[in-house]
Amino acid sequence: MFKDPDLVPFEPPPQPLGLRGLPVMWRNYIESIPRQAYEDGVVRIHRRGADTLLVCDPQLIGEMLVDKAENFERDHVTRRAFAPSIGRNSLFLAEGAEWRWQRRAVAPIFRHDALTSFVPVFTEMADRQTAEWRAAPRGEPVDAAAAMTRTTFAIIVETMLGGSANLDADRYSRAIKESFETIPWHIIYAQFGLPEWMPFPHRRRAKRARDFLHQEIRRTVEARRSADTAAPDLLNLLLKARDPESGRTMTDDEVMKNLITFITAGHETTSVALTWTLWLLAKDQDTQQRVAEEIAAVAGTGKSAQSIGPEQIDNLSVCRQVIQEAMRLFPPAPALSRFAKTALTLGGGSLSEGLDIAAGARVHIPIYALHRNTRLWANPNAFDPYRFAPELAKTYSRYAFLPFGGGLRICIGASFAMIEATAILATLIRAFHFDPVPGHKPQPVARVTLRPKGGMPLLVTPR
Repeated sequence: MFKDPDLVPFEPPPQPLGLRGLPVMWRNYIESIPRQAYEDGVVRIHRRGADTLLVCDPQLIGEMLVDKAENFERDHVTRRAFAPSIGRNSLFLAEGAEWRWQRRAVAPIFRHDALTSFVPVFTEMADRQTAEWRAAPRGEPVDAAAAMTRTTFAIIVETMLGGSANLDADRYSRAIKESFETIPWHIIYAQFGLPEWMPFPHRRRAKRARDFLHQEIRRTVEARRSADTAAPDLLNLLLKARDPESGRTMTDDEVMKNLITFITAGHETTSVALTWTLWLLAKDQDTQQRVAEEIAAVAGTGKSAQSIGPEQIDNLSVCRQVIQEAMRLFPPAPALSRFAKTALTLGGGSLSEGLDIAAGARVHIPIYALHRNTRLWANPNAFDPYRFAPELAKTYSRYAFLPFGGGLRICIGASFAMIEATAILATLIRAFHFDPVPGHKPQPVARVTLRPKGGMPLLVTPR
């Protein structure tokens, strides 16, 4: 177990901030989550005549996401924030029957055997990053956040689009950033009932970026559809995906919107998870050494070293535990929200009283606070990968740890992300020793994901 003040990046406010907290919410909304959410199961906040509930009780979360999931839908804040980029009927935002048929259609794409076939691509792109770092000046910090973004985006281009030669990766990556960086404005405007037409900074730039993304991906989809190739990438699999119950397939527009969703989420969340993982290992040298020893035992070192392949992934248990613990402390997606369609009660049974929820209430799961809740985790602010060892992990509620969401709508790419992150981490740790930059304390900032402000400078030394 590793403890360090840097692992606690801010002190939560003692009470909900209300309107006075608007600047905090814009700057970094996780800093507006009150301390009570880190200590209790439920916090009720009254705002503008409506309730917002912060829920950090695993039993209630399980009811909300599984048992009574039909009583909830994506909250209007989330839908308003993401719909301009990915559409209201993409897998991420669709509801009811529209969501169910898409989920059934794409589920076979994310089978374990299909995903492990991409491991050589994961290690190839990680090897490219190791070559870049070996050529960098010694003793100067590298930005691990930028490097992980480049690596995971290259993987997405290769695995989803077959390494499309027609895709301007730099332009596309920049357009994703510009399209999504205004989401906090959408969230704040929606929370306070401000109209959608109201201007905010960089709105036009974000729209131009979205238009570019839609045009480029639609062009790629149409070209692939007409070519009718057998390339083993996710775009081809999406084009051929069919709902086993209805036989329905996706239109080009549906493929385009879901591709944007998968590309954005697929590279962003994994790059963020790896960024925090590398920093935590740089801080905790003992655990970094344990990871290096496991990789050597599983895949060898020096002249006997093997590339990390599908056959090694399942044996890299310490690597996976480290990534899981990093996602507990710094969850890539730090919050999840739902909207109550009808009045209902959650809980009862082991709870002394049920939780009454009014129709129209916003129910917010502050995952960052859930993962550090003192009722659920021993030493919640410490870095302790051993807590995810099999014998301990099975003792936690499945709804106490939600790096990929949970329930019926758990992220369909969760296994892809874990296999990818494990392969990349093993490749990098075998090649380099990581150290923190003295005096640098990263600040996690929640926009769409939980990125470190200004990047993540680290010192890398070849092993």
